[in-house]
Amino acid sequence: MDESYNNNVTSTSHLLGSVPAVVSEEKRTTNYEVPEANMQTFPPANGGGSSRQGYQTLGSPTEGFEQQPANNWNGVFSISSYTQYFNVDTDIVINRLLSSLYPAAGDFFSKIDANPDLYGLIWICTTLVFVLASLGNCGTYLIQRRADSTTSWTFDVSYVNVAAGSIYGYAIVVPLAYYFLFQYLGTPASLVRFWCMWGYSLSVFILSSFLLLIPVEFVRWIIILFAGAVSSSFVGLNLRSCVVGNDLTILVIAAFFLQMALAVFIKVWFFP
Repeated sequence: MDESYNNNVTSTSHLLGSVPAVVSEEKRTTNYEVPEANMQTFPPANGGGSSRQGYQTLGSPTEGFEQQPANNWNGVFSISSYTQYFNVDTDIVINRLLSSLYPAAGDFFSKIDANPDLYGLIWICTTLVFVLASLGNCGTYLIQRRADSTTSWTFDVSYVNVAAGSIYGYAIVVPLAYYFLFQYLGTPASLVRFWCMWGYSLSVFILSSFLLLIPVEFVRWIIILFAGAVSSSFVGLNLRSCVVGNDLTILVIAAFFLQMALAVFIKVWFFP
């Protein structure tokens, strides 16, 4: 019986599914090499590796790929770099406007230290440009109408160009010049804070422009000189906090007179 069973196993060992009784030495020593599995990322990294490689293995950089150093100038031309300077709400803007109208309220730089904005600079300057252009023409009309009601009057479009060039130029160039002066003299300064402070300092001229419609020359001069004094005091007091311990009082005085010069320019050119 056992002999018959062994014969059956030997005769059927070549059939499909059968298990051979003896494994040959050659098959037993066969080495199947399985490639090492690597985790891969998708999509491929931009700018890394050759064009024929679509995936990049984690832990081993693609052949020929080198990390490029960050370029600080890239942020200057990126809009997303400036979004942090417009992250203000209505309450913050109103609070800063009130501070600019009342210079003795406190140090403006300490209020904006955590979040200086450029929204006030752009919004105030743009509003002031249109206010000066429109109300300047209106004020000229009232003066001429009061002097001679029969005199013809035409709208002067050049007021828009002069207002845009003078206001934007002043609000950008003057803080920029002071920033480089402070850096040259070894005093720490922030360009964004300077732009923010000088931008809000112009808000008083928006209010005074409406009062300058009064067709009385003496009253007009009182109004513009008072507005210039408020704006100049706001700039001077805040700059003084930046030069504590340094002999830079001349820069504070120069900033004060620059603000007054702007006030006189507004009166002479737009409300003659």
